[in-house]
Amino acid sequence: MHHFARRTAGYTALLAAAGLIVAGCSKDDNKNDNNAAAVTTSAAGMQHGEEHASGAAEETKIATQAGDLTVSGAIFDKYVQNGGPTGALGAPLEAQESGPNDGKYQDFVGGTVYKAKDGEAHIVWGEIRKAWEDNGGAMGKLGYPTSDEKDIAGGKASDFSGGTITWVDGKTTVTMK
Repeated sequence: MHHFARRTAGYTALLAAAGLIVAGCSKDDNKNDNNAAAVTTSAAGMQHGEEHASGAAEETKIATQAGDLTVSGAIFDKYVQNGGPTGALGAPLEAQESGPNDGKYQDFVGGTVYKAKDGEAHIVWGEIRKAWEDNGGAMGKLGYPTSDEKDIAGGKASDFSGGTITWVDGKTTVTMK
């Protein structure tokens, strides 16, 4: 439990600092559209969860324009690794939802974190996300992401259980396995 307590304290401090930084930003600083949720919380607005009997990862409630939204489990871990509310993902837009084949996902201002039942959590965003969704998303032949977006010559690439999507020089290419 001591390791868990240190980890919890670290996440709490990170998210509290992030919440205080974002809370000071005006709406004019938000470069996203009006549908984007803004984090309007302070350290007191974030409530840290406890470890569940199943050994599930931690969770945090974040106050947004849509109300308090929980980020938990492997999606929470990926969210924190990418800067939490002040990172590229930004604030959550909705609660975590169930995906096909017992997977999970959660939408954020800057992208979505997906997790297959027995896989790791990965971020899908931008033009790669559009192409993935155009091909059925997690329910399509590409399936769930198996990597985060990575740099390649001239652009980006993301791997999926059923193929790869690249975005090079403004052109998106879907390659099925």
